[in-house]
Amino acid sequence: MLLLFVLVTSYSTQAQDITNSKFGKGLVNVVAKDSSFSLKFGMRFQSLYTSTWDFPDNENLQNAETNFLIRRSRLKFEGFAYSPKLEYKVELGLSNRDIGGASEFTNNAPRYILDAVLKWNFYGNFELWAGQTKLPGNRERVISSANMQTVDRSLVNGEFNVDRDMGMQLHHYFNLGENVIVREALAVSQGEGRNVTSENLGGFQYTGRVEILPFGDFDDYSGADLDREETPKLALGVSYDHNSNAVKTRSNSGSYMTTDTGFYETDINTFFVDGMFKYQGFSAMAEYAKRTADNPVALNSDGTPTGRVVEVGDGINMQAGYLFKNNYEVVTRYTQVSLDEALTGAGIENQYTLGLSKYIVDHKLKVQTDVSWNDYEDNLDNSLEYRLQIDIHF
Repeated sequence: MLLLFVLVTSYSTQAQDITNSKFGKGLVNVVAKDSSFSLKFGMRFQSLYTSTWDFPDNENLQNAETNFLIRRSRLKFEGFAYSPKLEYKVELGLSNRDIGGASEFTNNAPRYILDAVLKWNFYGNFELWAGQTKLPGNRERVISSANMQTVDRSLVNGEFNVDRDMGMQLHHYFNLGENVIVREALAVSQGEGRNVTSENLGGFQYTGRVEILPFGDFDDYSGADLDREETPKLALGVSYDHNSNAVKTRSNSGSYMTTDTGFYETDINTFFVDGMFKYQGFSAMAEYAKRTADNPVALNSDGTPTGRVVEVGDGINMQAGYLFKNNYEVVTRYTQVSLDEALTGAGIENQYTLGLSKYIVDHKLKVQTDVSWNDYEDNLDNSLEYRLQIDIHF
């Protein structure tokens, strides 16, 4: 054993592998000699500290909690197969937050797979996507968690986003004149979220989105103006999602609405309007979301409520930040979520956030911190939250 240890350590000190890749560009980046495939492999994780103080009746501190966790830990594979026009993406989640949610509908197995999708550029500017990935919903959700301007997404996104699902998507874009870009996306999916293995319940989910960039292309799906755009850039988007005969309380997420005879089904519609603006270090993003349902109260066969309801309501999120030349950024955010109190009992929640980020290597290596005041208008059970996160991507 001693001899083996000496041989191994001796070899490792004399040999090393040199890669042409750069930090943040992936651990491995390979292209076949005959150009028949490519593979880029990367990994990332986020270490998060959270501390929360509760102020019942908006007066005295009664409870304080702290938490350390790996918020996200992911492996990512992407490239092309057979032809550069046929791309693929696979992303796996390894943290407990990533894989949680196992149930009978996911074969009681961890939900490792986040994305597993093929993208075929079959004609001109048209792409056909097949597999599991994010639906073309609100901008904040589609922005990667690796490229966020704040420690995490807003309460509006947490309540109303339509997340990932399994199905087909059609993407297209065209130019109007020299600068204006228009993008369209249409998706048909199962309607019950990611990693579902059971047969489809209810109907299907239909999502459509249209975007316009009136002043030319820019990095509109990334937080902060890291490129310090020399001219004003703007992106506006509208999405509409219809989940036919949905069986979950938040369209394709939330809890299943079970009844005494099976599952309660109702049509759920979600509407989004959003925008992103960047100019010389300043950036601003705003979103509005609204969810409605034909019959939001889940009923048993005899007409009695089951206790499950569709979380109908609306919300607004507005945030802005300025990136200084030393790569520090100050960001502010205001969020309001207003659910139907008669149905959900939740009422109106306001959140005010002030954040600070240091981009060491853009979004690939950064430290982010923020403090938020949560104000519940009806019950006065307010809270203060502080968060600190280190984010690294290879």
